[in-house]
Amino acid sequence: MGPACHGGTSSPAIQRGILLDWPDPSVLVSASMQGRMRGARRSARGESSRKAAGREVEPFTLCGEMSHLTRATSEPCRRARGAAFARRARPFSAYELVSAREAGRAGGAGFSAADRAYLGRQHIPTKGPWGVDDVESEAYVSQFSADGSLLIAGFRGSRIRVYDAEKGWKIHKDISCRSVHWTVSDIALSPDQRFLAYASLTPIVHIVNVQNAGKESHANITEIHEGLDLTGGDEDEDFGIFSVKFSKDGKEVVVGNNEKSIYVYDLSANKVSARIRAHKADVNAVTFADETGNVLYSGSDDSLCKVWDRRCLSGEKSAGILTGHLDGVTFIDSRGDGRYFISNCKDQRIKLWDIRKMSSVVRSRPVSLVDWDYRWMPFPSEAHNLKHPGDQSVATYRGHSVLRTLIRCYFSPVHSTGQRYIYTGSSDKSVHIYDVVTGEAVKRLSWHGSIIRDCTWHPYYPTLVSSSWDGFVARWEASGDDDDHSVLVADEMRGSPYYRRYGDPLVM
Repeated sequence: MGPACHGGTSSPAIQRGILLDWPDPSVLVSASMQGRMRGARRSARGESSRKAAGREVEPFTLCGEMSHLTRATSEPCRRARGAAFARRARPFSAYELVSAREAGRAGGAGFSAADRAYLGRQHIPTKGPWGVDDVESEAYVSQFSADGSLLIAGFRGSRIRVYDAEKGWKIHKDISCRSVHWTVSDIALSPDQRFLAYASLTPIVHIVNVQNAGKESHANITEIHEGLDLTGGDEDEDFGIFSVKFSKDGKEVVVGNNEKSIYVYDLSANKVSARIRAHKADVNAVTFADETGNVLYSGSDDSLCKVWDRRCLSGEKSAGILTGHLDGVTFIDSRGDGRYFISNCKDQRIKLWDIRKMSSVVRSRPVSLVDWDYRWMPFPSEAHNLKHPGDQSVATYRGHSVLRTLIRCYFSPVHSTGQRYIYTGSSDKSVHIYDVVTGEAVKRLSWHGSIIRDCTWHPYYPTLVSSSWDGFVARWEASGDDDDHSVLVADEMRGSPYYRRYGDPLVM
């Protein structure tokens, strides 16, 4: 994707959804906080906040191409629809699809990938939860391996645990990290599932072999945790990493940090191969667009999402800019096709983007929210219906809450759902699941006693794991016995452990 692919600004995406009720805006007065967003209390249309709040939110729409692509991967294929008499109001049943296959009416030897995804997406993991782990520290990140055999969770402090998902969720590796400041901020598993990269609010990414025989891994005591120094040995106490990802071939690591930059580290050459001064504020999220590794997506506290083509980085100019968010971007997940991605944001919205709509420059002055700090204040009620005048997003999903920490969102798995859903953690202690095509809130998984910063959906099975600041790593399934005594109950809920020990915490 190069500059030739630039498109003009698109018409604003039409939004739908209901945000949570928030306290009276009179409590939202702040004059001297850091990282605040300044601006007049007026909507994108120039209306007063009272008038803007009174307007109804417009119906949700999704561009025809994205709707078609999602339906094509998550609904029965044409031959199966024809075999089961497609003209009907009700959805297809598993029995009908199996009957059509067995009778030879569907063609082929078995289900298509879309047929499998259609059956799989009807089994959303809502039962439970069951406990995977209970740690006296906030869980910040969690991630399944590519084949789903391993689950990795990172906690505040210096602990990462790797669980064997195929052997009763037993601990496969218990890692005591090196040089961690405050928390493990991100983790990434190499494509061959041998090496784990972990980052913190320091300039060094550490690599540990998770397939070594020993269960305990103490940095540079029982095992070597190799350090990838991004600053070339120059000490920088303020340098912090928010995002780390392996390339699909496992040869590179890309990093987003609070130095407003993106770093690409070449593991073969053992050096930084590219440094991009990418944004005007912290780069909270960066990821590869597809398997080629040529294109990167980044999101920042400057409210912008940017696209970078590494084949033409002349003058550190991005291939394109996507505007539409009103505040800092907390996370980005790519659909993996080099075209679409989603972003979560402190403006309490998830946006879906098509990079063909990007611009070469920021063409509209961003709408500023009223003074507030997401780390300790509720979202301003007068900002609920604010909209960017130059919104280039394809669709917007609302209903979850992004407060106090960099909460993450993802597409659901290709194999089992055809990426039909978007799921996200939330500061309202729940996991929210949205339908990509309709924009509807499909499910809300609630049990935890504190913020859910991260969650991860098994790539093949209807299993979802939530990791919360209450210290629990919990597992949700599509089926289960309601009388199962191993299911976590309300009596086991608790708030964040650090309130009991540390008082007011640093959050990120």
